[in-house]
Amino acid sequence: MEIVLASRNAHKIKEIGAVLGRCGLDGIKLLSLDDIGFTGEIDETGATFAENAVIKASVPASMGYVSIADDSGLEVEYLDGEPGVYSARYAGEPCNDDNNNRKLLEKLDGVPKEKRGAKFVSVIAFVCPSDHSLDFTVRGECPGEILTAGRGYDGFGYDPLFYLPELGKTYAEITTEEKNAVSHRGKAMRLFAERLLEMKR
Repeated sequence: MEIVLASRNAHKIKEIGAVLGRCGLDGIKLLSLDDIGFTGEIDETGATFAENAVIKASVPASMGYVSIADDSGLEVEYLDGEPGVYSARYAGEPCNDDNNNRKLLEKLDGVPKEKRGAKFVSVIAFVCPSDHSLDFTVRGECPGEILTAGRGYDGFGYDPLFYLPELGKTYAEITTEEKNAVSHRGKAMRLFAERLLEMKR
């Protein structure tokens, strides 16, 4: 079975593919937007992660492909949920991890540890072009806190700043296997896999 992941993000495609395999769905061939020849940009105009995930998944679905899309981001309690759906473009143009992390640290400058709680959120949308009654979304969350400086060299985005108290490490300091076990995307993918396995029965 082929499913298009509405993304060009190589990190995300690798992460999602790995989780699907461990969930017993290794028979699924995951394609990217580039694989199906879609060269345009998808405007993420939704106000929530769920709305954006559905918007993204609907694009390859409109071309006849069974599609999934993930919209994810960081919500910081002290900042009333910022950066939220703007996580990837928090600091504006040019969009990059360093600028986004710098802006987040500036906004949290002087904020004490007990007020630096945050969570990563991932919503995955599934869109079936031949039968929209099968469409669904699932949501995964991972709680943590924001450090005052980055730690670790793996991962991407806000990973070096996102600290997991129960592991004593940031997202950027843990292995891919550890991350998939606890991460927002890992949790969402397992829920997604459960739904797909139910549909296949």
